[in-house]
Amino acid sequence: MPAAHRTTNGAQRSRPKRSGFLTSVSRAALIAAAWAAFGKTALAQPAIEQAATSFARHDFATLTIIGGLIGFSVLATIALARSRYGNRKNSVSRDEAMAMQAEIDRLKQLLLSQPQVLVTWPAASDEPDIIGDTSIVGAGTPRVLAFGTWLEPAAAQRLDDAVARLRSDGRGFTMTLTTLAGRPLEAEGRALGGRAILRLRDVSGIESELVEVSTRHDRLAGDLDTLKAMLEALPAPVWARDAAGRLIFANSAYARAVEASDATDAVARELEMLERTARAEIARLRAGGEAFARRLPAVVAGERRIFDVVDAPTASGSAGMAIDRTEAETMRTELKRMTDAHRRVLDQLATGVAIFNADRKLAFYNTAFRVLFDLDPALLEQAPTDTTVLDTLRSARKLPEEQDFKQWKQQLYEAYRAVEPKEHMWHLPDGRTLRVVTTPNPEGGVTYLYDDVTERLEMRRRYEALIKVQSETLDHLGEAVAVFGSDGRVRLHNPAFQSMWKLTPEALDTHPHVEAVTAWTQALHDDGAVWRTLRSAITGIDNREPVAATIERRDGMMIDMATMPLPDGATLVTFQDVTDTVNVERALRERNEALVAADSIKIEFVHHVSYELRSPLTNIIGFANLLGDTAFGPLTAKQREYLGYITTSTNALLAIINNILDLATIDAGAMTLNLAQVDIRASMFEAAEGVQDRLIPNHIALDIVAASDIGSFTADAKRLKQVLFNLLSNAVGFSPPNATVTLTAKRHGDTVIFAVSDRGPGIEPERQDKVFDLFETDAKGSGHRGTGLGLSLVRSFVELHGGTVTIESTIGEGTTVTCAFPAEQQRRPVETPAAKIAATKRSAA
Repeated sequence: MPAAHRTTNGAQRSRPKRSGFLTSVSRAALIAAAWAAFGKTALAQPAIEQAATSFARHDFATLTIIGGLIGFSVLATIALARSRYGNRKNSVSRDEAMAMQAEIDRLKQLLLSQPQVLVTWPAASDEPDIIGDTSIVGAGTPRVLAFGTWLEPAAAQRLDDAVARLRSDGRGFTMTLTTLAGRPLEAEGRALGGRAILRLRDVSGIESELVEVSTRHDRLAGDLDTLKAMLEALPAPVWARDAAGRLIFANSAYARAVEASDATDAVARELEMLERTARAEIARLRAGGEAFARRLPAVVAGERRIFDVVDAPTASGSAGMAIDRTEAETMRTELKRMTDAHRRVLDQLATGVAIFNADRKLAFYNTAFRVLFDLDPALLEQAPTDTTVLDTLRSARKLPEEQDFKQWKQQLYEAYRAVEPKEHMWHLPDGRTLRVVTTPNPEGGVTYLYDDVTERLEMRRRYEALIKVQSETLDHLGEAVAVFGSDGRVRLHNPAFQSMWKLTPEALDTHPHVEAVTAWTQALHDDGAVWRTLRSAITGIDNREPVAATIERRDGMMIDMATMPLPDGATLVTFQDVTDTVNVERALRERNEALVAADSIKIEFVHHVSYELRSPLTNIIGFANLLGDTAFGPLTAKQREYLGYITTSTNALLAIINNILDLATIDAGAMTLNLAQVDIRASMFEAAEGVQDRLIPNHIALDIVAASDIGSFTADAKRLKQVLFNLLSNAVGFSPPNATVTLTAKRHGDTVIFAVSDRGPGIEPERQDKVFDLFETDAKGSGHRGTGLGLSLVRSFVELHGGTVTIESTIGEGTTVTCAFPAEQQRRPVETPAAKIAATKRSAA
């Protein structure tokens, strides 16, 4: 029913509109009666017409008038009756309406006696009717249904959803709300008589407390549901026990842990996850009101795992949770193992490592760090701070000497706030240079890496200096040098290479290939075989061997070419101008051939003359002996003196000739040794007996040193005696008056060593190798002039025995000649002068 709204003292009132309702009803009744009478008259019309046809025309008018009067009377009677009935009915309706209006006013007064708002929606209309005190929601009438303006968003959404269900499905609801102003309200929705009704009622006093309790209950219920959902979603087992220790709650993770079908089954069967000992300890602590927190093992789904178990007592029992730490424990063990391994590896590094944690305390150091700075292990084991370590190093003058040490230290500490590593160079007072790298740690702190680069820098300086020296040396070499890379291109060359092959600097600066270089040199030398060999040596991959060749250019220049493979795959090529050397070599070769021929002629002449002289000399010696024999008559003193001179001279000449013949025999390779056991001491005294006549004139003493048990060795006794005799003769000849000559013999392993020492003038070092050559002699101011055959014969006889001869001499102090003989002899070929000459001839050919 349409109604008008008005507000009095903040309350809304409603009343019906005043209208001519009864008049309209009366009019409608009259119209209906008329229509009814008219309808009945219309139905009787055919019968009347039929009756009229049976009357005479003059009676028709009379009947018509009578019928009209009768009809009018009937109609008037009906209308009057209906009018009276309607008036009575309208009077009753008016009384009922007034009674109803009074009831409505009474109900409205009763309805509005409480602070509430009623909102009704007709079934066929979206326009609501709002009745009540809207001040309870703190908003004007048009904003009552804008729930978001006076409720929290969540409450407004909940109320809006409930109203939508009420209007669409007729589902009622009751809920408690709190406005933004903090006023408690009760919202109730009902569907009555095809209308949706929403009542918003202000509650206070007991009802307010009930609403608050209900609100808290709803909140706690929501929180409990949230906690239950969270506990169900947790992967960690959670349980609760009553005061008697019985299991009263468990989540799904607990059920899975004890292999139950669900949490209800686990509680019903009271399945336990922890071992008996752990449960007893938990119960003991719970009885004392203490919480239990410990890492325990437990068998879960048939697998032993590690859990962090927490069980706390409550007013009605206890609640606990077990967090699976198996992976964490495994990772911790693995991390510890890896950390220990890394520590062991770092401890073997030559680079010093020091790790400081986020508190700037030393957490790790390796041996190299301690040794590098010679720090006290006791200090390092106390986990000193970074500042303490730096101050200790500074006091020991093992840090760079900075003018502003505090600022330098603060710059170093920026590593604790940095995100990238930073490198520092420390030049220490002791001359060392350290490369220090500070690396921020992800978990906080800094890792210091100390690398002693003193030797590296020194090597770099030396390398750079060496490169410069080599570059300068290479540029100033007379030899042409070029280095070809593994790709066959010129990488390095010197000016001599450029000038030798008449190449331009511009062409070489382009790093030409060896093919181009050989093509440019064809104008000076067109021997394709040489250049092919050079290309193969440079560009070859396998069998990279050095190559040497001689190039004769068209202009007559002789060049020695050589290649040397380098480790990096490059090839060094050298070209040396040997034109002058070749010419000198040719001249020397020709001269050498002439000298070899002269030596050969000389040796052949000496051999021939020696044989020719020996026969007449033998005759002279024989006749001299005959003249000295008294059987042929006496001689005067003068004759006997002259005869002595002849005998001495002929004996000396015979010895010389015999020596020459021995050398000739050795040179011819016809000398053989009569090997036998030779007494060493006896041989030494026999040789000494031969020089006794030479010792007396100059009062020279001969000292023989040999162990009495030195024994014997295998040798040719005659040749050994000749060796010792020649050595003693040479030593006596060069010794000054009143000097001592020493002859020694000793054994050294499988060798017998003889040595003859004198105190003569000595021999210059440059002549020591020549004294063993044939006919080499030098009086050295001693008055001794030999034939130059003695030492040569000594070397030949010793080498024929398989021994060696060495000489040691100091100017002004004397000379010692040492001969070493093997104790056991094996015949060996000896390189004689004749053999040397023959070898020289073959090489010359």
